Amino acid sequence: MQHLFRSWQSFASDVGAASHILLFSDYDGTLTPIVSRPEEAILSPEVKDKLLALADKPIFSVGIISGRPLAEIKTMVGITGIYYAGNHGLEIEGPGLKFINPVAESARVEIKDLARRFSVKLGSIEGAIVEDKGLSLSVHYRLVKESEQKIVAEVFHQITSPLLHEGKIRVTSGKKVREVRPPIDWHKGKAVETIKREIKKVLKGEQLLIVYLGDDTTDEDAFRIIHRPQGWSIFVGQENPLSNADYFLSSTSEVLTFLSRLLDLK
Repeated sequence: MQHLFRSWQSFASDVGAASHILLFSDYDGTLTPIVSRPEEAILSPEVKDKLLALADKPIFSVGIISGRPLAEIKTMVGITGIYYAGNHGLEIEGPGLKFINPVAESARVEIKDLARRFSVKLGSIEGAIVEDKGLSLSVHYRLVKESEQKIVAEVFHQITSPLLHEGKIRVTSGKKVREVRPPIDWHKGKAVETIKREIKKVLKGEQLLIVYLGDDTTDEDAFRIIHRPQGWSIFVGQENPLSNADYFLSSTSEVLTFLSRLLDLK
């Protein structure tokens, strides 16, 4: 893994050679710093301005790929005419595209029931946040006392284990969060491929370059499929040799710098 700015000449060369650039980014921890509560992750005016400027250029297609529900991430970013993938790609909207994974759609009732069970069991644990996202759910424990985080893990395991054993759900984890998803092979990498296919229908024969930024374990599915010369995978955080990304930026501040430098290239 190399710092992106140390490889800027190569990056600039690939951008210059591309006839169209697909710029994808996670939200939390990538465009905004990690915060204590999900609702506190507000997109700064500076980052929004850069995204707007890039989206206004015909050579770019911009997409936000998040674990948040689709409606929520659209509201938080607030930019029209770009692609949004919510619930790790289970629901996608954008120019010419409206998609909800049918298996995930049929799991809404079960997800709601699980969210209710988690809320009952974790209601007495200060700082535990149960987030029903419609097609998936998250249990956040960043605000839970360290001495009680083991209880959250035990409750999560107790409730999910039978369903996991029966193949009725998938379980993943991220930064101080545990997640339940429908039992399907679908993730952020599949979201990237879905949007790319839609764009290629319109831009036939054009040389596409994919740029993907993300900071969490859920972004690894996208990193896994994006490598030069077709794309650049960029981890946001300190250098992480365990990541599938080829490059890294150290912080969300460097992401803002990157967006500015990308604008200057095109």
